[in-house]
Amino acid sequence: MPAKRRYVSPLREQAAARTRALILEHATELFAERGYGRVTVADIASAAGVAAKTVFASVGSKSDILNLIVDQGVLASGYERAMTDLLELRTPEAVLGALAHGTRLGNEGQFAVHEAIRKALPVHEDGEELWARATAAYRDALDAAARHLHTLTPPPSHSPKETGDLLWYWFGPTGWRTLVVENGWSWDRAEEVLRGTAVATLR
Repeated sequence: MPAKRRYVSPLREQAAARTRALILEHATELFAERGYGRVTVADIASAAGVAAKTVFASVGSKSDILNLIVDQGVLASGYERAMTDLLELRTPEAVLGALAHGTRLGNEGQFAVHEAIRKALPVHEDGEELWARATAAYRDALDAAARHLHTLTPPPSHSPKETGDLLWYWFGPTGWRTLVVENGWSWDRAEEVLRGTAVATLR
C-alpha cells in the first residue's frame, strides 16, 4: 500500500516564512546594536515575540542565524543587476559615479547586516570566514569595474589590480563606515567626496 503524501498547508508555510523573516530581522538589529557575543537566543525570541524553541525550530542556533543573515545580505544587495548596468557605461566619470551611488545605497541599506557581521568577528568561531563570504561578491564586482575602466578612454594610470584595490579602499564597506559612522558624515556628503576622489585619482 503506497504511503500517504504529507499535506503541506500554503498558509502554514507563509506563516512560517513570516516568522523566520521576523526572527532574522530582529536578530540582525540586536547583533548590530549590542554585538553578537552579547545577544542570546532568548533575547532574539523576546524581540521577535516568539518562544525560544520557535527560534531554534525556524532558523536554528545563534551561529546558524548569523550565517543566514550573511546569505540574505548578499542576495539583497542586488549587485548583479547593478553591475550589468554599470558595464554598459562608456566613460570613466559615469562608471565612478555609478559605483559611488550604487555602493552608497548598498552600504546604507545593508548597514545593520554589515555591523552585525563586523561585531561578530572577535567572538564568532568563523567570523573571518563569514566576513569574507559576505564581501566576496562585492569585491569581485569592484574588480570587474576596475577591469572595465581599463577598457575606456582614458584608462587609469594604475594597473587593473591597483585600480581594483583603490575602488575597494574608497567604495568598500570600511571606507563608507569610516566616514559615516566614525566621523559623522552624511551619506550624501560621503558619496560626493568619494566619487570626486576616485575621479580625480583615476582620471
